[in-house]
Amino acid sequence: MTYTILLLLFIGIELIYFRIADYYNIIDKPNSRSSHTAITLRGGGIIFPIAILVACLLGYTSWIVVTAVVLVAVVSFIDDIKPLSTLPRFISHIIAIGLVFYELNLFSQAVWLLPLIFILFLGWVNVFNFMDGINGITVLYSFVAIASFSFLEVSKDSLPLLITVGLSCCAFGFFNVRKKAKTFAGDVGSISMALFLAYFMIKTIMLSGQIGYLFFLSVYGIDGIITIFTRIKKKENILEPHRSHLYQYLANELGYSHITVSLLYAGIQLLINGLVIYLDRIGELTVPVIVLFLVFQVMVYLLVRKNVVEKVNLKSMTC
Repeated sequence: MTYTILLLLFIGIELIYFRIADYYNIIDKPNSRSSHTAITLRGGGIIFPIAILVACLLGYTSWIVVTAVVLVAVVSFIDDIKPLSTLPRFISHIIAIGLVFYELNLFSQAVWLLPLIFILFLGWVNVFNFMDGINGITVLYSFVAIASFSFLEVSKDSLPLLITVGLSCCAFGFFNVRKKAKTFAGDVGSISMALFLAYFMIKTIMLSGQIGYLFFLSVYGIDGIITIFTRIKKKENILEPHRSHLYQYLANELGYSHITVSLLYAGIQLLINGLVIYLDRIGELTVPVIVLFLVFQVMVYLLVRKNVVEKVNLKSMTC
């Protein structure tokens, strides 16, 4: 009953936000780099930090986690309305990551480990934000990750938190997972969700001692990292908007529907997560298996990307 009320509450908040966004003209106008063609309300992902705040009020998580998420959400929402320079966004990310480190007692870990975790954390937040480019991809991918965490024994105490955030995905998805989306997540949604998933990933690894759970986010991670290296190789500015992620080639250049591509990404990640959970439960998620699995994923991704890019180039030549 409580969760039904929460779902209805989140849908109601979204509807209220739409009226506010429409009144104050908080919209996303398509440009040459966009994957959409119609003006759409921006910032519907504000429901994600609101859900985490509600979870805190219900006693499901700490104020430290909420402060970290709300901090990046507020700065990102301002950026959605009026673009900010890199500095305030970067500072908010540093402070938020520091709060997560404090919450998880990471400052007691080996000194050499902290910069590595920080770089990976910061990189993940930005990669997740870059991947938010077509209808449904962010919310479906996030829901798969949250659902996967929910199946772990070490997540038993955090199940109410995961369900609450998952319900916010359902509420947002109702308006976003469609051919013509009512709203986009905006930076407020993608960055706050990225921070939450990174927090929960680190917490899960610390509780379980199993680094293999990083595969729960591997589809985004591999696509993001390889795309960044590809752009660096081409001497492009990796901080500028672009259309060179694999999902962008599929949706923009080859014409697959947004929902099809989003379901593909979420579905592949779900299969990977299911396999990871199974391997861990039978005690086979060892370091050699993790390395081989990673190499296999990278090779498959590179092969698919090469094939897709060739099709895109051939299509551009024939047009």
